[in-house]
Amino acid sequence: MSAAVIGGPGGSADVATVADESTAAAAKRARRRRLLWLWIGRFGFAALVIGGWQAFTTWKIVDPFFYGQPSGIWKRTIDLFEHGTEFGSFWIDIETTLQEAVSGFGIGAAAGIVLGVTLGQNRFLSEVLGPYIKIVNAIPRIVLGSIFIVAFGVGTTPKILLSAVLVFFVVFFNAFQGVREVDRNILANVRVLGASPWHVVRHVTVPSALTWIIASLHTAFGFAIVGALVGEVLGAQHGVGLVIRTAQNSLDPDGVFAGMLVIAVITLVAEFLLTLLERRLLSWRPPSPSEVSGI
Repeated sequence: MSAAVIGGPGGSADVATVADESTAAAAKRARRRRLLWLWIGRFGFAALVIGGWQAFTTWKIVDPFFYGQPSGIWKRTIDLFEHGTEFGSFWIDIETTLQEAVSGFGIGAAAGIVLGVTLGQNRFLSEVLGPYIKIVNAIPRIVLGSIFIVAFGVGTTPKILLSAVLVFFVVFFNAFQGVREVDRNILANVRVLGASPWHVVRHVTVPSALTWIIASLHTAFGFAIVGALVGEVLGAQHGVGLVIRTAQNSLDPDGVFAGMLVIAVITLVAEFLLTLLERRLLSWRPPSPSEVSGI
């Protein structure tokens, strides 16, 4: 009876459908299992590091005066949020640093993409401006920060500019290389079909280089935070960098790590948002072999 049903009309299709559903269910279970072990590994590693840090400082194997303690860092963080600092509310410091980093990130990323795409397509212009870009990139960033503070004071402007400079070079070199990696045969075929330079840039060059550009943004936001913090350490009225510098001058390692903890949370949230943006902008891209296999 079973054989008759299987061998009847549509029987092979039914068997194939059942097999496909079984394979899909098994793959789904495997992904869930892998995700579970992934989070177990992540939390386990964090527990190992934090627990070992707490234990070593409690047992005086590591001096807590210099390295702080996780429990003290947590208490110091709560204290900062509840009572603020000598300069005012800690929320204002976080808002200031975020404003500087996000503004610098936006300016630097936009400039890096535009200039990178432009020079990537124009060989003559890239050879003219290339040496000057390398010279500016070779200048130590802390020197630029000092120059910006001398020129614009201790407000938010020098921190935004320093963040923008750090972001610009990361995004520029990736956008430039991404444009250079575009398949020349595709460009030639599109031009033969009558596409204008603007349509070539919009529909071929930028989409092809988008993987490079998006990859650079993940690194660039970290540099934007670094630029804001360095500027605040050099001179500021508000900001997390100022809180860290004050804690350092007071020999308060818990305060230094508390500021770093807040910055780490901000960076993780930004990384999550950039990942969502990447998935949306690159939804047309076929999955890579590692994504298909789940590795």
